[in-house]
Amino acid sequence: MQYIDVHKVADEAKFNKFHAKVLAWCFIIIIIDGYDIAVAGAALPSIMSGMGVDASTAGFMASSALFGMMFGAIFLGSISEKIGRKLTIAICVFLFSVFTAAAGLTDDPVTFSILRFIAGLGIGGVMPNIVAQMTEYSPKKIRSLMTTFMFSGYAIGGVLAAVIGKQFILEFGWQVVFFAAGVPVLLLPFILKSMPESLSYLLKKQNQQDLQKVVRDMEPSIQLDHTVEFTQTIQADDSKPAIAQLFQEGRALSTFMFWGAYFTGLFMVYALSTWLTKLMAMSGYSLGSALSFVIALNVGAVVGAVGGGWLADKFHIKWVLVTMYALGSVFLYMMTLPMATEMLYIVIGVVGACTTGAQIVAYAYCGQFYPSAIRSTGIGMAAGIGRMGAILAPLLIGFIVALNLPIEQNFMVISLAGLIGAVALSLINHRRSDAAISAELTAQPVVKPKLQFENQ
Repeated sequence: MQYIDVHKVADEAKFNKFHAKVLAWCFIIIIIDGYDIAVAGAALPSIMSGMGVDASTAGFMASSALFGMMFGAIFLGSISEKIGRKLTIAICVFLFSVFTAAAGLTDDPVTFSILRFIAGLGIGGVMPNIVAQMTEYSPKKIRSLMTTFMFSGYAIGGVLAAVIGKQFILEFGWQVVFFAAGVPVLLLPFILKSMPESLSYLLKKQNQQDLQKVVRDMEPSIQLDHTVEFTQTIQADDSKPAIAQLFQEGRALSTFMFWGAYFTGLFMVYALSTWLTKLMAMSGYSLGSALSFVIALNVGAVVGAVGGGWLADKFHIKWVLVTMYALGSVFLYMMTLPMATEMLYIVIGVVGACTTGAQIVAYAYCGQFYPSAIRSTGIGMAAGIGRMGAILAPLLIGFIVALNLPIEQNFMVISLAGLIGAVALSLINHRRSDAAISAELTAQPVVKPKLQFENQ
């Protein structure tokens, strides 16, 4: 009998066209997801004018997708363990494509908000599944880099929303950018045909034919025969709900700490994305300069995501993240100090790298922490809880702005979130991570072949 640990094959495989295909699909889906997140913001002034709504109503309309994302991350992150990751991803793409496009047909804020909430279920639900998919199939040596590179597609999606909006909204109305969001539904047959299923789901279903194909695709040099039996180092426990397993085997404290880190990380990201322009204008900068600071923030985010992923593969991902969160807190405070405008651009760029960039690296770490069988659930729960921070941030900073307190206090509140997040991350017990436990279980006193299997 030939035994092969499929996750060890995935860990030790060299990047090839199979990995490129998985990365390409995940990257494309993240671009679409990013477009659907940004589309409402790009069209909001025209929507307000067209529907005749005030700023508070428009804010509720824009935030409806955020509430959907929170529930989608929690529930659609978990359901993939039951129906498979590929089908769940396809359902999410259908939800955010069709219902975002449908929102373009509305002419009242209530219907618009309902449809955007449903679209948000897909937007939030696809994220944990895509991260889990990318984590599972990436070679271990470049796993963090591949995951964070994939996430850079969000910026591309946001740019697409802005470019399409700038080119077509004035001529064709705000609806056009929403209709464009429906086009990706045409990709569903191709996603279902060419996206590989998750290894843990194939193992659970004992789908030998698909397992053999995926293993050969990951490592073409491997020799398989009719006696092969595929295994995994950490066995799935199907007798217990996936959510319950997040708190077992010494993972309880770490699970709560991930939730805290996601909450504070998304709090920083959405506080800055919502209020940075206004806060800089309040500090005396012109609107043009304030918008330039937003560009610097997003450029820094892309550099931080990719650079942070590269560092996480070279060093310990947990401590890379702790450092990024802590630096984000320090540089947010530095924004309150007097300095030359050129230096301020650099400081804001570092803030973008250590807030949005760090949050993307946090997704990579969460994906690597949990075993494959509960990976989507772990990421989904953290993202769902974290989304509460995203919802709270614009409200809390808006309340502080309304109090007309010194501008420094606004940035200090955001800075405090980064400090709390760094502490939470430092308390994660990395010894209970999937990688650490797998290494412990497979440790042998003798040298084994690179692709471990035994003949019996």
